[in-house]
Amino acid sequence: MASIKVLNGNAAAAEAVGQVHPDVVVSNPAAPASPILEKLASFIADGRLDAEMINAESAYSAISACIGASAAGGRVFSAASSQGLAAMHELLFIASSLRLPIVAAVANRALSAPLNIHADHSDAMAQRDCGWIQIFSENSQETYDNIIQAFKIAEHPEVKNPVMVGLDGFITSHEMANIWLAETDEVADFVGKYNPAYSLLDSDNPVTVGSIDTPDYYFEHKVLQLQGMENARKVIKEVGKEFGDRFSRYYGYFESYKLEDAEYAVVLMSSSAGAAKEVVDELRNNGEHVGLLKLRVFRPFPHQELKEALSHLKAIAVLDRVLTPGSYGGPLFNETRTALYDLEEKTPPRVFPYVYGLGGRDIAVNHFRDVFTEIEEKNMEKTEIKTGLAFINLRQ
Repeated sequence: MASIKVLNGNAAAAEAVGQVHPDVVVSNPAAPASPILEKLASFIADGRLDAEMINAESAYSAISACIGASAAGGRVFSAASSQGLAAMHELLFIASSLRLPIVAAVANRALSAPLNIHADHSDAMAQRDCGWIQIFSENSQETYDNIIQAFKIAEHPEVKNPVMVGLDGFITSHEMANIWLAETDEVADFVGKYNPAYSLLDSDNPVTVGSIDTPDYYFEHKVLQLQGMENARKVIKEVGKEFGDRFSRYYGYFESYKLEDAEYAVVLMSSSAGAAKEVVDELRNNGEHVGLLKLRVFRPFPHQELKEALSHLKAIAVLDRVLTPGSYGGPLFNETRTALYDLEEKTPPRVFPYVYGLGGRDIAVNHFRDVFTEIEEKNMEKTEIKTGLAFINLRQ
């Protein structure tokens, strides 16, 4: 029966995977995602999960095993973080190009150097163009819910695309919270049985996988891959609604928090949304019209939906938890500003880029207060942030 347990994000992810019943779990531990794989290994050892656990000797080997198992027709899960995810870079493209519906949890963590094992989005943002659907979680409950939905999205016949689900490392991954767990039979029924498009083990229907693609057809095959990602836009919303109808928690591309009549807003992803909501409530009580948009789905990026949600604002602060040297603002900033570029019959809101939380640096409620104050002042003064990029909680 459904239950409430006190779990951290890693354990919540493992519970979700265990209820979905993958055929293969591939392990190459990378902190802070390692406990997900350790928990799944215990499920297998205890007979709770009937799956093959592959212990790979490297991250590169781990994603290779995922590709092989998925191409053979299996439902496949793995977990990664930071340098481990970076080491998979080459083969992440192959997984998506082959339209393999692998699901991976990514405990988002800073990339070296200097060596840092704490939260930021460097690892996931470095992979933003590799063709994987990218979903981000604010807390442990969302991690559980997103993992379940990820399998249904990835395996949809119009999508057939790998999905990575992000949770902030050593924050969401290790925070203890009350997590509502559905009944295993309900989860299995919601996700459904995996019916692969093909299997390398089906000798009666042989297929070629990973062949050379000359200029004659490479372009066309990449466009077909793009269609799978574009089809995911509809499927993500359908799955989020179906999940809500069944389990009473609805999901879309993002969560709007008191945006309807707001004049100023913050756009961000993942665990920092909780503190931002607290400040929105505080400023609202003081009569200020502020709001928040917490993005859940970064790929495919919901340009049209963001345009509709944000176009009425005067100014927006977009907070990226990643540094992209040489770029004017981070990935989330640039995607958001692009979405608002061609507004018709009205002046688009001013969009200001901020970087925060690198290497696990804290962002507190007072920082959000300062951001709201600054974008209101800058908007009234019609001035830019002098450096072109503002750093939150940077030591002077």
